[in-house]
Amino acid sequence: MPLIPKLIERLQRHPKRIVFPEGSDPRILQAARQWVTRRMGVPILLGDRTAIKDAAARLDINLQGMRIIEPERSEDLQTFIGHLEQMRRIKGIKVAEAGEAMKTTAYYATMMVATAQADALVSGATQSASSALRPIFQIIPKLSEVQNISSLMVLDFDEQKVGSDGSLFLADCGVIPDPTAEQLSDIALSTAMIAKHLTNETPRVAMLSYASKSSSNQPSLVKVRHATELARAKARDAGFEMEIDGELQVDAALDLAVATTKGVGSSVAGRANVLVFPDLNSGNIAFKLIQILAGANTFGQILTGLSKPAAEISRGASAHDVFGAAAIVGCQAIDQRLLYGTGGQ
Repeated sequence: MPLIPKLIERLQRHPKRIVFPEGSDPRILQAARQWVTRRMGVPILLGDRTAIKDAAARLDINLQGMRIIEPERSEDLQTFIGHLEQMRRIKGIKVAEAGEAMKTTAYYATMMVATAQADALVSGATQSASSALRPIFQIIPKLSEVQNISSLMVLDFDEQKVGSDGSLFLADCGVIPDPTAEQLSDIALSTAMIAKHLTNETPRVAMLSYASKSSSNQPSLVKVRHATELARAKARDAGFEMEIDGELQVDAALDLAVATTKGVGSSVAGRANVLVFPDLNSGNIAFKLIQILAGANTFGQILTGLSKPAAEISRGASAHDVFGAAAIVGCQAIDQRLLYGTGGQ
């Protein structure tokens, strides 16, 4: 079974509140309607109330079960302004600047998640990546285990049984252009944590390169090898169980027969469910090629390394893509012990 249907079932048992800063966008409205219809929780739509209602009417979408909030008229606005001013005081932000920022839906949505008034955030449908990411990076703290925020894409195949029953986690595909070995190790660890949370499988992380277990000391290969060792040590120090191997070519990571032929033997080779790319060029190009040429379902960018769940979707995303990204971040907000029946909170 593909990943998203599994996540839908879990959210039906543990509903969550997802905030959408671009509440009047047709794709957001369609995804929000699915969220309500499938009883997965409450969508929170931000923006001009009249514009949201008019857009819904044109699409014949029933807004029942959804919350609509206009930041400028919200009773929480002044409190949120105070929070932002306090958070950014060291950067020299003034109350007036914080007020202008908090009137925007992107900042308001992020503060809702930071203050537990929403469980997860999906933004970026109508904004540039930098505009969508800025409030998230400024407001939501990083996980204690990592120093760098990155992103992942989830590829979900209906037929191919690669990765975790047809699901692959690819990183980083949207944030860090040319990561250092230290940054690559953070990307590996934070992506593996999300993969574990969503699948309940031990992550099998392949640190990708153009060679497999080469004897070359070419700098890009050395960087991947060093990142592999750093990530293994960080996981051990954090008490987090994962399998990791590198450097590996992508065919050796995903195809056991190829890995065997190339003499690459490990618990990851041929069985990887997390693919960590050496740079943003390769990661972004790879997932878009797979999306277009192989017809895979792709969901993201899911931001990693954050203490709260958030997604920054593409302006080219469909309603289906928006819904899938929301399901992923919604499930991230469910305590893992509740997800898999290993105890209560």
